[in-house]
Amino acid sequence: MASPTSTDGAIRSLIPARIDRLPWSSFHTRMVIALGVAWILDGLEITIASAVADTLSQPETLGLSSAAVGLLATVYLAGEVVGALFFGRLSDKLGRRNLFMVTLGVYLLGSALTALTLGNGAGWVAFLYVTRFIAGMGIGGEYAAINSAIDELIPARYRGRVDIAVNGTYWAGAVLGTLGTFVFLKAMDLSVGWRLAFLIGPVLGLVILVVRRHLPESPRWQVMNGREAAAEESISYIEREVKATGASLPPVDESKAIELRPTEKIGYLALTRVLFRQYPSRSILGASLMISQSFLYNAIFFTYTLVLGKFYGVPSESTPLYLIAFAVGNLAGPLTIGHFFDTIGRRKMIAGTYILSGLLLAFSAVLFNAGALNALTQTIAWCVIFFFASAGASSAYLTVSEIFPLEVRAKAIAVFFAIAQCFGALGPVIYGALIGDGSEPFRLFLGYLLGAAVMIAGGLVAWFLAVDAEGKSLEDIATPLSAEQAPRRRGSVRAEGAQLPRSP
Repeated sequence: MASPTSTDGAIRSLIPARIDRLPWSSFHTRMVIALGVAWILDGLEITIASAVADTLSQPETLGLSSAAVGLLATVYLAGEVVGALFFGRLSDKLGRRNLFMVTLGVYLLGSALTALTLGNGAGWVAFLYVTRFIAGMGIGGEYAAINSAIDELIPARYRGRVDIAVNGTYWAGAVLGTLGTFVFLKAMDLSVGWRLAFLIGPVLGLVILVVRRHLPESPRWQVMNGREAAAEESISYIEREVKATGASLPPVDESKAIELRPTEKIGYLALTRVLFRQYPSRSILGASLMISQSFLYNAIFFTYTLVLGKFYGVPSESTPLYLIAFAVGNLAGPLTIGHFFDTIGRRKMIAGTYILSGLLLAFSAVLFNAGALNALTQTIAWCVIFFFASAGASSAYLTVSEIFPLEVRAKAIAVFFAIAQCFGALGPVIYGALIGDGSEPFRLFLGYLLGAAVMIAGGLVAWFLAVDAEGKSLEDIATPLSAEQAPRRRGSVRAEGAQLPRSP
């Protein structure tokens, strides 16, 4: 509980301890499903865009060049950057719940408008780019608001595996998008099918919008913004939901109480000082992990169908079949090895997945350049590579969402997401140019080696700088800024300067 505010404005609270001691329940499952759909929608959008890339270059659709198709992906990613920064700040200011309702609505608007692109003239192509930008803004805002909400509502001992799995469901969206585009492109005229494919996401989003209405605000955010009564109401609601499943609640450890004094809102300029003065090594870690995975994924996934078409002669209407296998491999990684990030530990698992996926990519690049692969074996190779790379990419989002204080969590996620996407947005354009007309495989071979080197570098940074956050409360990983200003605090550790000790 939160005690009455003292004369100096400090609040003594047990809310973090009350959240972390909860057993897993159907409430947590329902909450994860309702919020985790953000990754499903992003996977759906990017897969559809990738699956129809070759289709959009056909004369009977929009007749776009390979570079123009790559630019379409870049515009979507640029929208994600703007959305993450804009809505990330609002999420820290106005609350997680308010923003994850708004951002989903923005995505629904942008994606639905994409399907209304009615022609292939310059004006309609510009309209298409604008709608992809709007859809990207919604998804970028989702990342900032929802990563914060999930971390703040999940008990500490489950946080790693849940975050890894939820981020991995991006690939469930990829499977859904692949199946949908395959049906629409195969059974309908191409000029109609690609438009209908972009309506799959809005239909799913409308259902989830209703489910989200019943989720509470993060009580951690509420109490650290001075809203003690609202925080007590939210945590009491969560505890009642857990008890209703028949679970018994462990007693609250009074020694884990923290004292808080609500701080002034922090803008992006002040955030930069917080990140790079108080948390320099963590900032380098977060940027390295996010940049490396974003560059690799955007470069390869957005141009996947171009590779199949230009180098292996796969017709555009058949490429979704290959994407299904690729997406399943990516989904399997986080779901099967995600729990090791809580048991073996963050440092070993993050570094291991990054380095191993980079080495495997380099090996497959050699096979590609030697002409030893066909469409099937290329897909198998990428399934193996991204089994590990997907878990590593998910751990990047987990890392940046748990190693910074609550007051700046959503903005920190937004900043690192934006940095990553700025680098990642270059990938589709660079690799699209390397692919060209498919007559020079050596150029793409060099691109694959570049992607491998980037992932290995990210893994090495993780090995030296990763924070051993497994099983620890968010307040123990990064002391809230409001707690640092209070005269006394219990159960929290200053996060940077002295890194947390490694788990035995």
